[in-house]
Amino acid sequence: MMRGLNDFSFAEWWSPWFALGMAAVMIGYFYLIGPWRKKHAPGEARPTILQTAYVVSAAAMFYLTQGGPLQLMGHLNFTVHMVNMSLSYLIVPPLLLLGVPAFVWRLAFRSPRWRKLGWLMHPMLTLVLFNMLFSIYHMPIVFDYVMANPVAHWIYYAVLLVTSCMMWWQIVSPVPDWKRMADVRKMGYIFANGLLLTPACALIIFASGPMYAAYAEHGHGTFVIFDALQDQQLGGIIMKLVQEVMYGAILAYVFAQWYRREHKADDELPPTPSPAGN
Repeated sequence: MMRGLNDFSFAEWWSPWFALGMAAVMIGYFYLIGPWRKKHAPGEARPTILQTAYVVSAAAMFYLTQGGPLQLMGHLNFTVHMVNMSLSYLIVPPLLLLGVPAFVWRLAFRSPRWRKLGWLMHPMLTLVLFNMLFSIYHMPIVFDYVMANPVAHWIYYAVLLVTSCMMWWQIVSPVPDWKRMADVRKMGYIFANGLLLTPACALIIFASGPMYAAYAEHGHGTFVIFDALQDQQLGGIIMKLVQEVMYGAILAYVFAQWYRREHKADDELPPTPSPAGN
């Protein structure tokens, strides 16, 4: 039976338990950067207003796309679903990594046990792992199964979040002394990410018909703007555009950082002595 938007309950729209979980995460964050830092790490600087804004924005965005109204509408409309995927895995992770101060990351990974898993953070592995899982997710047989099974849905989305953070870690490097790649390699890494996501987007955009049973009937008859194929194509275009804008912005930032450092090094070189007699 088809359901209209007004047929959904408050809990289905707003996922109060998920909201409480995100609120608990934010309380934990403010405790760590406030009372805990003052007591156990007084030498560490308090995060800037911008860093705090990054974390709050990431938490709000993740709640809306994975537990709030956008999550519900994403089950009814493929375009909204792709907006959710773009925000969750292309924007939330770098905001989170940039916003959480370095001392918190050091605290989280201080156990020697993490060193045994250091191989998982090899740049090539994180590059391939996230993009492979993201592309596999958009295969119709996988997509329809995940969308129809809540447990598989949450497991797959949790794995995507972790692997996207692992991939973004290589680029934004929230702990300076844990950096793996020089700026020039980062630029190549960003470019490679864009290339690896392109086939999945192209498959969705240029498909000759609707690919996903979950949206074959126009999102269960609700929230319909386009037919199923147009909805699918628009979703693919939005994913590609968000990816290009986000990677382009990060690429420009990394290039600017590299350019500034190179010219600073040149400026600090001692002047070449003039030939004798001049």
